[in-house]
Amino acid sequence: MELICYLHPGWKPHIRPAEATREWMDNTPESFAYRCLPLNIANAHGWEVLSPCAFTACWAGGTGTDAVLIDTPPDADPTQVPVSLFGQGVLTFHIAGLFRTEPGWNLWAGGSPNRPKDGIYPLSGVIETDWAPYTFTMNWRFTRANHWVKFAAGEPICFVFPVQRGYLDEVTPRLVSMEDAPEVLEQFHAWSRSRDEFHAKMAREMPQSASDKWQKDYYRGIDAKGQPGAADHSTKLRLKPFTAGTAPTAPASPTKKAKSEPSRAPTARQTEPETKQDGVALRKRDWLLDVTERQRELAPSSTRIERRVALGRDEFFERYYAASRPVILVGEMADWPALSRWTPSVLREKVGARTVEYQGDRAKTERFEMYKDAHRREMPFNRFIDTIARAEGNDAYITAYNSERNAEALSVLHDDLGFLDKFLSRDTNQPHGMMWIGPAGTVTSLHHDLTNNFISQLVGRKRLKLVPAADVGKIYNHQHVFSEVADLDDPALNRTRFPLLAGARVYDVTLNPGEIIFMPLAWWHQVKSLDFSVTITYTNFLWPNDAYKSYPAD
Repeated sequence: MELICYLHPGWKPHIRPAEATREWMDNTPESFAYRCLPLNIANAHGWEVLSPCAFTACWAGGTGTDAVLIDTPPDADPTQVPVSLFGQGVLTFHIAGLFRTEPGWNLWAGGSPNRPKDGIYPLSGVIETDWAPYTFTMNWRFTRANHWVKFAAGEPICFVFPVQRGYLDEVTPRLVSMEDAPEVLEQFHAWSRSRDEFHAKMAREMPQSASDKWQKDYYRGIDAKGQPGAADHSTKLRLKPFTAGTAPTAPASPTKKAKSEPSRAPTARQTEPETKQDGVALRKRDWLLDVTERQRELAPSSTRIERRVALGRDEFFERYYAASRPVILVGEMADWPALSRWTPSVLREKVGARTVEYQGDRAKTERFEMYKDAHRREMPFNRFIDTIARAEGNDAYITAYNSERNAEALSVLHDDLGFLDKFLSRDTNQPHGMMWIGPAGTVTSLHHDLTNNFISQLVGRKRLKLVPAADVGKIYNHQHVFSEVADLDDPALNRTRFPLLAGARVYDVTLNPGEIIFMPLAWWHQVKSLDFSVTITYTNFLWPNDAYKSYPAD
């Protein structure tokens, strides 16, 4: 299904898949509000249109348009600022886009769910966007007079998602006694008993771990007896962003139909030429990749990831780099002082109070890897070390994404590092690589890179799960280099939704201090820190490593 936003010349709406995070949820103790799966799903159940500028507004209490006062920055584009158009204490945003849904589908437009704003409330509407050649306005009504409200640039002002027209008219609501449905009654009693037992256990002894302080049955999609619920149970939404495209060759217009007739997908005749051709091509691609990988596995050494000591340059190039096969190098960093010297306290002393950038608040969303810019944070390095020393987890992590910002601050550590001249070039702006520092529990979600990489482990251990590039058809590539499956170890992972995962070849390795794993281009991998960890990644190989230049745009 397509959702199109047509743009008039000069229109540049800011639209994104809605975020599941909310500031008030962040501020609940241990962020417990995120344990409520229905809240998380509702928060992300659509797309958000963002305010193009910051402004403040106030309602004087009257009914005329002049009763709404709007204060915008002097440099704000007058075509993008809100206006007072209707009176009655209503603030109006012109949405710079003409939305078009498929036949039989409307667009619900309103405010972002569970995002209250003091003094003003978003109004909601349902629009027949499958035919209407009109843009719509997003309106907020003040709830208090003489109270200034502030909107930040980039703050959501409108929330949209498609809804099927007419289906509510066909719903038959009924009230039924549970006693007339014994199976439902038994399930309810089982849940009630488990709930009471859980609360009694909490009253006797409060667990230390936050993850043990709530029941997870609904989150995991199981009932009180551990039986699975819906096969398509969802724990998160993965909405696609709006991307540039072309208009449909024959824009569809809705046809009149009986009230009870549901909206139907295109017929086989309508879709067969493109779908069949594309489907066959994809099946042939997946078949070819699969049999090629099976052919490689005829060699016993290809069914495991080897650990090699004193591997020569030429053999590394021919056997692993050119062949795109991972390998773990042992002993290449044996003389680096960092291996024996670096502890959290030593690093804290060496870097001191220099400001570093890191990825923060990653625990608030499972898609932290896709929205790295939203997680940029800064603090003095000594405070960063103190922060990650207090608690394990994925909430604070210096990653390669922060390396450019941290180059100067972390340069004081370079004296404890060596060079991998056998494999890498020093003719680069980052001859010392890109540093990762974090506590046990940090996670890098399942993804592939656009370059070949060395992952060099200096302190602590990391567990990696790797999937060959040839298994891309089984890994549910979602957006860019990411998979819909963020974590192969997720106990709540609904494998009935991702049946092809069962056929993926998964290699499980632990990378120890002093070891380097060669991660070939396009191999899928996820990484979890088992201890306080310092890692350095390198891409500056002696051989070509620029495949990213021809990567097709998403």
